[in-house]
Amino acid sequence: MNTERIDQAVLALLQLGLHDSNRSWKGFDWAVMERLHAKGFISSPVGKAKSVVLTDEGLQESDRLFRLLFESDEQKS
Repeated sequence: MNTERIDQAVLALLQLGLHDSNRSWKGFDWAVMERLHAKGFISSPVGKAKSVVLTDEGLQESDRLFRLLFESDEQKS
């Protein structure tokens, strides 16, 4: 299993749950969320809050990966 690709896909998918400009629902695998936190992309996923805060770097990388992985060919032109 390629955990780097899984981390990239989850970080991209966090775009779908964005609210309050930099928060996203944290309904993903805990191991992935911990790795994203260790990489500095999100706040600690541990706690009662149902969302995490994406760092500035996390927001940029999440947007980039979302476009790379999920943008249709029509949107790219």
